[in-house]
Amino acid sequence: MAIKRSFWRGSGPGLNQGGTAGRHLKQHESSNGRRPVLAALSVGMVLLAGAGVGHRLAAERYARPGTSDPLAPGTLAKLPLKLGGWTGQDVPLDEDTVSRTDTDQHVNRLYQRGGSMEAVSLFVAYGVRLRDLMPHRPEVCYPGAGWTLKDSQRAELPLEDGRTLPCQIQRFVRGGLEAKRITVLNYYIVDGSYCPDVELLRSKAWRLTSRGRYVAQVQITCTDSVMNPDGEGSVRAFAALAAGLIRRLMPEDTSAALEADAG
Repeated sequence: MAIKRSFWRGSGPGLNQGGTAGRHLKQHESSNGRRPVLAALSVGMVLLAGAGVGHRLAAERYARPGTSDPLAPGTLAKLPLKLGGWTGQDVPLDEDTVSRTDTDQHVNRLYQRGGSMEAVSLFVAYGVRLRDLMPHRPEVCYPGAGWTLKDSQRAELPLEDGRTLPCQIQRFVRGGLEAKRITVLNYYIVDGSYCPDVELLRSKAWRLTSRGRYVAQVQITCTDSVMNPDGEGSVRAFAALAAGLIRRLMPEDTSAALEADAG
């Protein structure tokens, strides 16, 4: 998709902060309720991709022998486009951006709630190697491209299956009087267990067996706007709705110890 390609300039956290990305985001922040979300989605995906270059060497120390079982082709694409009152559409990433995300498989979508201008972007990444996902996290990617972390909180969202979803919710701002605000909800799935951040991901990684091990990252993003002022409410609602469906696309659990440790 053209809006993705226009974003990429250079690589890593040194992404052009005031150039192409900034102009593109400003261009898409209009009265059209979907454009701010598309712009935020573009920012988020490029930032996630770029982080892998600058942090690859640091991530090497977390690498372990063995790989997880790859998903069958098209598995993540089976996530329904209709989720409750939300309707989704795929937003393709160009090949260069995909290669920089270090993922074995991914899905990148925009979901809009029917009868409103409320919309969120969803990015699910399945990685064969743990080290390939760990550098791609909001607290690294967004500040590296000129966004300021406004606040961060850990939340536990109740799910319909009786579980809770531990996740990290962060709000980033950029600009002066007309500051842009983005809310990002991020979590990981490791052998069936939800992990809210990288620190827990690291500790759980050492207890994973070499057979059947897998890790996936889920990121839900929303831009605060006049049409959708409650970005945090939007990402919370969508995350709780989609979590179980996303998890069921993953390989079967192979680690009972981690399952008991979820959350």
